[in-house]
Amino acid sequence: MPLKQALENARAVLAQADAKLDRLRQLEPYLIDLSLRENPVGANIGQTLRDKLNILPRLREFGFRHISLGTLDYAMPDELEVDDDFMTYLRDNHVDMTGCFAFTAMGIADAAGAFTPDPSQLKLKAYGVPNTVHEIYLSQQGMQGQYDFDTLRRSLPASICWLHEHIRGDHGEAPRILINIVDGCDAFSGNLEQTCEILALLAQLPIEGVTFEDDRGTFLPFQVGAYTAIARSLLPPPMKILVHIHAGAGFENASVVEALLNGADGIWGGLPKRAAIVGHASIGELLAHLARVGNPHAQRYRLDTLLPLATDLQRLDDMAQVPDDLPVLGHNAYRMTYSGFEQRDDRFMDLPPEAIGGQYGYRVCPVISDPPVIAGRLAEITSLPAGSFPAEVLQQMVRLMRRDLRTGRRIDYDKPGQLLDLYERAKVFCRHHHPHPTHHATTEFAP
Repeated sequence: MPLKQALENARAVLAQADAKLDRLRQLEPYLIDLSLRENPVGANIGQTLRDKLNILPRLREFGFRHISLGTLDYAMPDELEVDDDFMTYLRDNHVDMTGCFAFTAMGIADAAGAFTPDPSQLKLKAYGVPNTVHEIYLSQQGMQGQYDFDTLRRSLPASICWLHEHIRGDHGEAPRILINIVDGCDAFSGNLEQTCEILALLAQLPIEGVTFEDDRGTFLPFQVGAYTAIARSLLPPPMKILVHIHAGAGFENASVVEALLNGADGIWGGLPKRAAIVGHASIGELLAHLARVGNPHAQRYRLDTLLPLATDLQRLDDMAQVPDDLPVLGHNAYRMTYSGFEQRDDRFMDLPPEAIGGQYGYRVCPVISDPPVIAGRLAEITSLPAGSFPAEVLQQMVRLMRRDLRTGRRIDYDKPGQLLDLYERAKVFCRHHHPHPTHHATTEFAP
């Protein structure tokens, strides 16, 4: 193929990618924060009432307008949870619940049309929560043991009607209702006709929109994108479409991007990564990705506090440190191992740690770490300026790490004691081979 034609083809391909970037830049994300529920569900410890009362104002300060207070539709409704205590406290103490949601389950209309609200709906009314994410199941396996399709089809409008009649929304207006298809990906893949029928029905009902989940995190991103496109074809704007993707197979953030490119408006999830399985596509990660592509709407949130806030919340839930090697939010996400990996604010698609309230650190790996990284790590350990360590000594440290591995010595140089040892060995070598060191070579510190 002639070069001119190849370049034209290349530009056409890049134009498609640029159009996708523009979609992500222009999107005003609709986010429902679940840091009060999603994160503690999969945590080793969880949250007490006092914890939740401390967290709520921090979420509002960060910039969230839509916050889920908890879930009311789980088994054993008579056995109350901290979520119940939390909502009761907010009600009894007249705390403003504008923009707040709780998750509820659908009530049932029998064949004669008599409607019985779900216990979660009664709690929603009793607690004075103004909005709800109302959950249904649509796969054959998901419906089994709960209701058949005919029951679902007649119960859903009745359940939405009950909510409008009994729930007082924000500032006395109608409640905002989003219908969540808990087994959404399973429903689209295995029960498409009935799923589309329900979506067409929902398009005619007084709701804010629809959300669907990949609740095990097993569907590939292009599948989630396809399901979103189907939903959008049946639910035109201004109806909202949100997704919630678990991290079961590691596709979660790519799946969210595919959903957004195919018509989704946003996601619901916690600010930290922690979730019901091994994590989920979190709001913290999504906001970082939107900031990365230059989305101006991400700036309405306190991005300068994102990293410390997400970290604090996960530490609270687990009473343990955030896993070091978690992308974006983990301790090692911004610890450079090689200076060429540094993300800078003047380079396309980079997101320096300062943009989300963090700062660069350094981690020494013997195979790749170069003098700037070693100097940075020494500065962290000794509190001396990185520039005070002689260039020739730093270069010799790289050489010694390579020699150690070649002779079978496996040493963790990132540990302070081991790195200081290496520094002393390199200094001795340089003094021996350069008897007239520069003034920098006299750098001393307490090991």
